[in-house]
Amino acid sequence: MLLQTIEQIGREKNIAPEVIIAAIEEAMAVAAQKFYRTEDYLVAKLDPESGDVAVNAVKKVVEEVEDPLSEITVEDAVAAGMESPELGAEMRTPMPTEGLGRIAAQAAKQVIFQKVRDAERDNIFAEYEDRVGELLTGSVKRFERGDMIIDLGRAEAILPRREQSRAEHYNIGDRIRVVVIEVLRDTRGPLIVVSRSSPELLLRLFEMEVPEIYDGTVLVKGAVREGGDRAKVAVHSLDADIDPVGACVGMRGSRVQGIIRELRGEKIDIVDWAEDPFQFAINALKPAKVNKVNEVFRANAEGIEEPHLEVLVDEDQLSLAIGKRGQNVRLAGKLLGRKIDVMSPDQKEHEQSEAAETSPEVGGG
Repeated sequence: MLLQTIEQIGREKNIAPEVIIAAIEEAMAVAAQKFYRTEDYLVAKLDPESGDVAVNAVKKVVEEVEDPLSEITVEDAVAAGMESPELGAEMRTPMPTEGLGRIAAQAAKQVIFQKVRDAERDNIFAEYEDRVGELLTGSVKRFERGDMIIDLGRAEAILPRREQSRAEHYNIGDRIRVVVIEVLRDTRGPLIVVSRSSPELLLRLFEMEVPEIYDGTVLVKGAVREGGDRAKVAVHSLDADIDPVGACVGMRGSRVQGIIRELRGEKIDIVDWAEDPFQFAINALKPAKVNKVNEVFRANAEGIEEPHLEVLVDEDQLSLAIGKRGQNVRLAGKLLGRKIDVMSPDQKEHEQSEAAETSPEVGGG
């Protein structure tokens, strides 16, 4: 009967029966210590078939006792009735269990509850630890100081304010798609951190909408976002007959429009990846038309020279290349992992004139 109950709990909570049996034995040992008001080291052993529990006081046979609660000398072990005790052996003294009854049952119930909860937490942690980067669907459960708590079914996740898209607004009960970015151990259980602004979310959505990305024919070589505003995705095709940008956009924009709707109108630039950084910069700054790209070195705040990509565009393309609040050039720079300076020919000429005026004259009479 008891074994059936243990197996049923195990199936319901996805916990090995051995874990539950160990919890019961631990509870019985604790209850026996309280019942007998002893500090001796007690060990309980459960018979799952009959439900009977044997409790023993256990002491280790040692040459010299340091802890009388858990150790005993050879001489004292012999006097207590142990036959031929050897150093390191355990002397077990049975304890009566008749009076434990309700006390043991109550203690067992508490410890089992705790063990079951701990095991459930461990199972959830193990499950979601392997799902970092995965797209999940849940519902908004509640709000806590700007953070959103998402119900994933078996677990709750936290969508921190910093990982929310500023273009989006959700109410309690709304369905929401999120990507797992981190799983941490917390005193209250696993902490599953999810995002709506991570580039990973964009990648998962493209995998869902674009079969060529899902099957590996088209590769996403990079993705950057400013959640709710704008994103850039660099793609490359392994098949010369497949246009990677066209595959991602879809017929009359059908594929990318599905992603834009999911991201509440976020503007998405899909560009061709190029191994050559100059060509990649030209592609990344689209829709602006670039005339020329050079590599230059400019001093940073500490006065150290750093490589920059200097991009020249016509005057009428300048604001388009830079973008609203510098967003287009900023995202292009993140996509390339390089600092990009955009300027018109007039600005370049002015910069060269200033440099010529400030540089020391060479030669002399």
